[in-house]
Amino acid sequence: MRCPFCGATSSSIRVIDTREVTDGIRRRRECENCGQRFTTYERVASMNLLVVKQDGRREEFDRDKLVKSMRTACTKRAVSSATIEQAAQKIESNLYAMGKLEIESKKIGEMVMEQLRDIDDVAYVRFASVYRSFQDVDSMAEEIKHLLERKRREEELRNQIPLPMGE
Repeated sequence: MRCPFCGATSSSIRVIDTREVTDGIRRRRECENCGQRFTTYERVASMNLLVVKQDGRREEFDRDKLVKSMRTACTKRAVSSATIEQAAQKIESNLYAMGKLEIESKKIGEMVMEQLRDIDDVAYVRFASVYRSFQDVDSMAEEIKHLLERKRREEELRNQIPLPMGE
């Protein structure tokens, strides 16, 4: 390991704090050479998941690409980086939990839309407009109509009074 600030080697870098996070280990480190502190993350190397594109090409799953696409959809929205990271982690965990070596890009896109739908309506519509390649305003309006209908049903379910259990 090298210090990102001065380039000193791992012999002069010490670990200040270690914590477990959802997808690995977070370590705070301090370079004894320059005094700067930085954070590193360690994740378990998992199987290489291949993404099958619509044209049949295969490429390695790239978590950074997933996060970047979600951040793009959430641009200028009140969505924190932590929320995006949590959603990406949930998607990645679900992908690996499927136990498959190859997954269609379409499935990943659907999982991203599902997460964005719960996070922010505008981000969802932005992602869906690119992902579903809307050809006209009517198809986009139809998607928004479905989104609003789903939100209305969810709100109705939350407002229902639970039935008393048999006494």
